[in-house]
Amino acid sequence: MSNEKELRQIYAEILLDLAEGDERIVVLEADLMKATGTTSFKERFPDRFIDVGVAEANMIGISAGLAVTGKIPFAHSFTPFATRRVLDQIAISIAYAKLNAKIGGTDPGVTAELNGGTHMSVEDAGLIRSIPNMIVVEPADGTQLRSLLPQIATVDSPVYMRLARKSNDRYFPDGTEFELGKIYEILPGTDVTLICSGIMIKNTLVAAQILEKEGIHARVLNMHTLKPVDWETIVKAAEETGAIVTAENHSIINGWGSAVSEVLAEHCPVPLERIGIKDHFGEVGLTDFLLKKYQMTSDDIVLAAKKVLKRKG
Repeated sequence: MSNEKELRQIYAEILLDLAEGDERIVVLEADLMKATGTTSFKERFPDRFIDVGVAEANMIGISAGLAVTGKIPFAHSFTPFATRRVLDQIAISIAYAKLNAKIGGTDPGVTAELNGGTHMSVEDAGLIRSIPNMIVVEPADGTQLRSLLPQIATVDSPVYMRLARKSNDRYFPDGTEFELGKIYEILPGTDVTLICSGIMIKNTLVAAQILEKEGIHARVLNMHTLKPVDWETIVKAAEETGAIVTAENHSIINGWGSAVSEVLAEHCPVPLERIGIKDHFGEVGLTDFLLKKYQMTSDDIVLAAKKVLKRKG
C-alpha cells in the first residue's frame, strides 16, 4: 500500500510530461516550488515558470491574465493560501469569467501537521465548492493522479485540486482509469456504503476489512471529485445499501459529507454519519495523532457504520 515516490514528485513528473506536449501550460508559485516539487519544471521551462514570491493574491491575478491570453496556468500554494487568503480573487478574477486556470492547494487538512492551525485549512474545498463554475478534485495517489491530471489540464474550466504532497501511499493498481466527476467503486458491498476521499481511503479500507470480519459487507466508494457531485452513484448506493458513512480530511461542514447529505435529502433519504473535522480549527500534531484526536480513525468509521446500520434497522 506504499509508493516509492511522494505525490508531489509524481505530480511534477506528470506536469512536465503534459507541458512537453502543450506549450500553453505555465506554472506559478508563491515561493513554495520546493514544497510543491515544481523546481524541476522551473529548470526545464524557465520561461514558463513564474515565482511571484509571498503574494498569493497577485499570483491568482496573474493566472487570470495568462488564462485570458490562452495559457493554461497551474498556480500552487499551501491550502489556506491557495483558497481562503485569495478567495475573492478566485471568485471574481477566475470563476466569474470562467477562465481556464488550475489552482493547487497542498497539505490539505491534517496533513499540514507541524505547521499547525494557521496552515491547517480544513475548509478549503468547501469554500471553493460554493463558487460557481469551479471544479473541485482530490487525487489520492500516483495512479489516480496520472489518470486525473491530464483531464484537469484539458477540461476548459477553472479547477481547484487539493494534494497531500508528502503522501506515498498507494491505493490503486497501475493503469486504473478514473473519470473526473465520477465516483470510483473500490469495493462492492450490500449492507452499508462508505464514501471517502484523499488520505481517508486508507482508514476506510481498514474499516471495511473490520466490518467484513463481523459479517457486514461494506461498499467503498472513492469520491475524488467533490464538485460536480456524482449524485447518480450516491443515489444508487443509498437505494442498494440503505445506509451511508462519509469520511473526509476536511470539515464536515460544506465538504464531502455535506455534498452527500444534500443528495440524499433531495433524492433518497437514508441514515448518514459523517466522519471528518467537526467545526474545529486545526492544531500542531502528526497526522496519526490528529486523525485520532478528531475521531477520523478506522475504528471511528466502524462505529459510524454500526450507528447507521442500527438506524437503518
